[in-house]
Amino acid sequence: MAPNGQPSGGRDHALSRIRQAVLAASDLDAVAGRLRAELGLHEPFADPGVAYFGLRNAVFALGDTFLEVVSPIQDGTAAGRLLEQRGDCGYMVMFQVAALDAARARAAEQGVREVFEVDLDDMTEVHLHPKDMRGAIVSLSSPQPPTSWRWGGEDWERRSAPLEVLGVQIEVSEPTEVEDRWQAVLGAPTASAGVQFTGDTAERGIVEITLAAAGRAQGLVEIGGVRFRLVADREPGA
Repeated sequence: MAPNGQPSGGRDHALSRIRQAVLAASDLDAVAGRLRAELGLHEPFADPGVAYFGLRNAVFALGDTFLEVVSPIQDGTAAGRLLEQRGDCGYMVMFQVAALDAARARAAEQGVREVFEVDLDDMTEVHLHPKDMRGAIVSLSSPQPPTSWRWGGEDWERRSAPLEVLGVQIEVSEPTEVEDRWQAVLGAPTASAGVQFTGDTAERGIVEITLAAAGRAQGLVEIGGVRFRLVADREPGA
């Protein structure tokens, strides 16, 4: 990652990687405010399109990766049901993949259902059912060009903070089985995409997000029901 927070050169866009991690929060403004204050994030983008899902959001740019917070604005949303069960928590992991059709075929072979799809000039994407994937909603996204990211809003590069989403830790009751499922869908080891699974019957899903924060103190901070681990340089998929 470049010192100004922009993506460093030489990125291999043929590899599946986390492009965006998503939290669900009852109080969007409070959680977004803490993320800005404690992680040093810049102005977020509010995407009016998420109203389709009964949500509002705040999307922060971190290098060329993104951190989103969503909150329900109507009853009966998937995020609202999850908040009733867990309180503020991790919600979704969005992977950039080079060959989306192949990834969708692998998901179908695993019996994984698609719950949403979109095909736009600059983004093709599907969301996979969390009950089939376990641990989180999974998005498979193919932006065009690969360095772009529609969900960050216009001019997201200007608002990007000098950090990067490197990985997530996901807590499920059967970590080996779930890891095998995710690897089969991604077509690569989950570790290479920065995903780690741990076992617990509570099945809390996304419990930790690792951020590269060059030049800053390493450590842990909990915001929105998720631990943020700040590391000095790249770790997962370095």
